Amino acid sequence: MNNFFLETHQVVKRFANHTALNGVSIQVPEGQIFGLLGPNGAGKTTLIRIINRITAPDSGEVRFNGHLSQAEDIYHIGYLPEERGLYKKMKVGEQAIYLAQLKGLSKAEATSRLKLWFEKFEITPWWNKKLEELSKGMQQKVQFIITILHKPQLLIFDEPFSGFDPVNAELLKREILELKKEGHTIIFSTHNMASVEVPFAAPADATILSGLSRIDFLQAPVLHFQRVHLPLKGQSMTCLLFSFPRTLPFSACPMKHLQFPVPPVRW
Repeated sequence: MNNFFLETHQVVKRFANHTALNGVSIQVPEGQIFGLLGPNGAGKTTLIRIINRITAPDSGEVRFNGHLSQAEDIYHIGYLPEERGLYKKMKVGEQAIYLAQLKGLSKAEATSRLKLWFEKFEITPWWNKKLEELSKGMQQKVQFIITILHKPQLLIFDEPFSGFDPVNAELLKREILELKKEGHTIIFSTHNMASVEVPFAAPADATILSGLSRIDFLQAPVLHFQRVHLPLKGQSMTCLLFSFPRTLPFSACPMKHLQFPVPPVRW
């Protein structure tokens, strides 16, 4: 019996003549933060969409909490996409309740939880405003709340800090770490190396992947596989790196445990 909450095995996804994912296998430990780190176009979002059952793989399988992924599993997933998708003409509170009900909450329970989160994020005055009247940062807060409101077992954040100022980004980071403490399994996707510093604040907290496409995953000779310790704010995190020599300055490191400085690279 393993402790992996989510697993993919040899997942392949092609779009016309483009192979987005070529035999991708990952194992996400239960109750941990799992990082998908890679450049734009590497296949991170495609993999996330497959996990969410938004699209299906051409081959391979996804296992969710010990069983093959099935339609009912989406009720146990909270997904914050990079491209936010709330209804701009709809009132904030009204659509938050509606979306919570789609995830299985009653109207009364959704309203109660939303009131608490709106107070916590200091956005209560915007409850009856249309979404288009809110700043981008305010809209991001609303969508984050909607994502976590039904207390899903698996949370997926795709570029969660996009659009946030430093103060609100720090607020969101604290909440992500608190969700981890509560036992949620979290997938965190980004192409910004600098943004992994705070969410992955404890050792052995994440696996980082890059280069999920454009070459044969784990097969092409130009791909390096390393298990490394990343020093993060005085601590270290055990990671797996899949990297292109031409994109990562540390991709030539030998395949062994090592320490090295990680520059704040934005691919």
